[in-house]
Amino acid sequence: MNIVVWILVGLAVGAIARLLLPGRDPIGCLGTIAVGVLGALIGGTLWTELFGPQRGVAWIGSVIVAMLILGLFRNVTYRRRRGRP
Repeated sequence: MNIVVWILVGLAVGAIARLLLPGRDPIGCLGTIAVGVLGALIGGTLWTELFGPQRGVAWIGSVIVAMLILGLFRNVTYRRRRGRP
């Protein structure tokens, strides 16, 4: 059951990150889930470590980190398509 929760959280966080970061995304639904799960794990942990265990607000850090991961992924894939190193 825990895996299902992480997939749902990843989908929600990834979708919010994709909505807040304008532009075309070269990833599908599974990529959105992966970005969201990574953002939730890293961002939620960092947010809790920096600001303490405040219930219900760690998702802000999750979305911010997911946006950073998505932006990095876009930058890397854009350079590959354009032939830049």
